[in-house]
Amino acid sequence: MTRATLEKRPDDIARMFDAVAERYDRTNAVMTFGQERRWRRLVADALQLQAGETVLDLAAGTGASTLPFAQAGARAVACDFSLGMLTVGHRNHREVTFVAGDALKLPFRDEAFDAVTISFGLRNVADVATALAELARVTKPGGRLAVLETSHPPVKTLRRLNAIYTGHVMPVLARPFSSDPSAYAYLAESAGAWLDQDQLATALRQAGWGTVGWRNLLFGAVALHTGRRPG
Repeated sequence: MTRATLEKRPDDIARMFDAVAERYDRTNAVMTFGQERRWRRLVADALQLQAGETVLDLAAGTGASTLPFAQAGARAVACDFSLGMLTVGHRNHREVTFVAGDALKLPFRDEAFDAVTISFGLRNVADVATALAELARVTKPGGRLAVLETSHPPVKTLRRLNAIYTGHVMPVLARPFSSDPSAYAYLAESAGAWLDQDQLATALRQAGWGTVGWRNLLFGAVALHTGRRPG
């Protein structure tokens, strides 16, 4: 199988996630030392979802990141372009609605959602600006956004340690758990090449999002950005 690269060809990325779908959630738990559950709760808290609201979780994979929204009483839609991920998710999370879709051309009408979010998926899209603009398009005026993504610790020593972990330790840890360990080599590369906190905040504003801010997690190795659609 062709390994995904930083060129981020959609077919390569989709095949990569199809290949790791069955063990993806278990591997994530190992890679983050169980922190992903806490981060999902923080995303749900940031979105301030009310019962009956509609939320889109883009690049949702198996829907593990979407489940807390459904449990909060929201109508939760998980969208992803990996059919393998969606198949696993539909089997495991029947309370979530799964939709196949491309982040660069979302299959939803304008102003369809009260809130939108994407976790650890934005750095995998070929055109970040278009994806952020699409998220704004499908969000109601005043609607909320949360972006959970890898980032860069502000302290130089921590940046070096994080680079060692993502570039060397993480791919090794993935080998016993993942059905395709090479996928985690790509994920490490994409994390190192990704925007820092200020750069992502700027990209959000340029895509039309207002009230943009962020919260560092894991000493800045992960960041939770938030915003609102003006109106």
